[in-house]
Amino acid sequence: MRLLLVEDSPRLTELLRETVHQAGWRIDCAGTLAEARLMVATDAYDLCVLDLGMPDGNGLDLLAAMRAAGSTLPVLVVTAIGDVDSRIAGLDAGADDYLAKPFHHREFLARCRAIARRGTTSAPILSAGRLRYDPASALLTCENTAIALAPRERQLIEILMREVGRVVSKRRLEDALSEAGDVFTTNALEVLVSRLRKRISEVEAGAEIETVRGIGYLLRSTEP
Repeated sequence: MRLLLVEDSPRLTELLRETVHQAGWRIDCAGTLAEARLMVATDAYDLCVLDLGMPDGNGLDLLAAMRAAGSTLPVLVVTAIGDVDSRIAGLDAGADDYLAKPFHHREFLARCRAIARRGTTSAPILSAGRLRYDPASALLTCENTAIALAPRERQLIEILMREVGRVVSKRRLEDALSEAGDVFTTNALEVLVSRLRKRISEVEAGAEIETVRGIGYLLRSTEP
């Protein structure tokens, strides 16, 4: 899952960035509504986490503009303004959920997962051999046994499992694993693939990652 965080507090941004990474999701961050408008228009996200009190305006203005333009991007409003009238205003403007500050990181993740589950018809369980991956929970299993993965390993397996049997180019993987202001290099990708191969080889996964020399990687089932 890829999130857009619209938040002007550097401290909260870093805390949520770490929380999201540990959950195995990707996150891009916008410190102003102007940045957020550009990112929503040019990139695809699964969820927008939106603060209302931004330095260049009210987050509800961005939300209203998105809905008026026909955007169905789920939005979780997070704000220090937690009175009933403010929550109603946010929900009426098109928010999918509302979380008042301060909040616990576990509740934040739970609300993100709940919103993601509402769209499970467009996010089915992915499979390759005996591997199963749930994009909403970022959980990889083999025969119902969970496989422990680092955050970027989860991101990589999701991409490969969405393209089972097809080659995914190194450039596409590097771009997908990069975040705003954080470029993911070819060397880092090779190390990441090596680690993920090891995780898969430790279980009878019935699947393997192949290197297509000079192009990229391919996840294929080895089941008969």
